[in-house]
Amino acid sequence: MTAAIEATGVTRTYELDGVRVPALRGVSLTVPEGDYVALVGPSGSGKSTLMHLLGGLDRPTSGRLVIGGRDVSRLDPADLARLRNETIGFVFQAFHLLPRTSAVDNVALPLVYRGLGARQRRARAAAMLERVGLGHRLGHRPNQLSGGEQQRVAIARALVTDPAVLLADEPTGNLDSATGQSVLALLEALNADSGVAVVLVTHDREVAARARRQIVLRDGVIV
Repeated sequence: MTAAIEATGVTRTYELDGVRVPALRGVSLTVPEGDYVALVGPSGSGKSTLMHLLGGLDRPTSGRLVIGGRDVSRLDPADLARLRNETIGFVFQAFHLLPRTSAVDNVALPLVYRGLGARQRRARAAAMLERVGLGHRLGHRPNQLSGGEQQRVAIARALVTDPAVLLADEPTGNLDSATGQSVLALLEALNADSGVAVVLVTHDREVAARARRQIVLRDGVIV
């Protein structure tokens, strides 16, 4: 099976007030195409740092990181941004929707960077909202949607570019348990139907247990 993301001996060290603080201490993992994996660990374990690296939002201090077959160390910022747009979809705990913008235009936003015309962007966004069960909410703004509906809009936005990997950082953290379960069921269905690999970052072992495999981090290493 082809690897969507491959990390080998990856470290990440930050400089804080002149002190070197290691967040990751040599992490190696592979995310095959179509995988569904949970990154689990307590606060400070390095899981969010690792997610930022896997999504191309940051670069390793050392080690090798390959996303979509490309070594990120060889990419300039513009190429790395293009790789993110083509390969990775992001879903966050806080939704990060534009408040004065309709659901369909929120979802269409990543397609601007693909150079698509407005009509084509909106058509693809509407189709994706239909796929996540929000075809009847196209014109609604975030404040007119429930928390679960906002997270579905965020998922649609992450998937509208047909990424190889969906990175979901605590996607149920701001939701009640019943709504959180429905969002997880949606992610599982999308993983099964479209083959997008899902990397779920969570501290919740019940959420993690729904993934096909778990990677546990503690103190910057996989345990």
